[in-house]
Amino acid sequence: MQDRDQPGRSPDEPQRRAVHITVNGVEHVGDVEPRLLLVHYLRNTLGLRGTHWGCDTSQCGTCVAWLDDEPVKTCTVLAVMADGHRVRTVEGLAGNGKLDPVQEAFMAEHGLQCGFCTPGMMMTARHLLDHNPDPDEATIREAISGQICRCTGYENIVRAVRHAAGHPSQPSGRAAADPATDGASTVVGEPSQEVPA
Repeated sequence: MQDRDQPGRSPDEPQRRAVHITVNGVEHVGDVEPRLLLVHYLRNTLGLRGTHWGCDTSQCGTCVAWLDDEPVKTCTVLAVMADGHRVRTVEGLAGNGKLDPVQEAFMAEHGLQCGFCTPGMMMTARHLLDHNPDPDEATIREAISGQICRCTGYENIVRAVRHAAGHPSQPSGRAAADPATDGASTVVGEPSQEVPA
């Protein structure tokens, strides 16, 4: 039996929705299934593999990207929810052939081991530094508390963020401090978890 509204389409087949999403400054237009997660849209549709997909429960933070300049766990956002919005992924940190200071600091301070959590950590770190260019250790640990690293013990990650402190981001549309967050950057909609000291 065919759906009356969509000739040739089975009633069990989800209808696709048109989306217009600007990712790392590039406009993308296409049709997606309404249930497609933003993480899968970025990775599988656009081929941006820097955003990782980790835990399936929104606990690990490996999938963090920015939605309209706010860090979000892309495994909790449907691609259709990003329609008409701007997304920035770890691939969008570098600009003009130069790595972002956060990327350089993660290399200089060995802020990664296996690298699986690194893209999400970098996106959260850049957001923190854009809003608080000189965070103390406690502020850094609070900012990354919504993300899990199973390798480094966080010490080198914190050092990397301190190393990058004071270095401006590549243009993203909002680099001034946000008094509403007072520098306490967290992933939107995620309860804080204590990061071991």
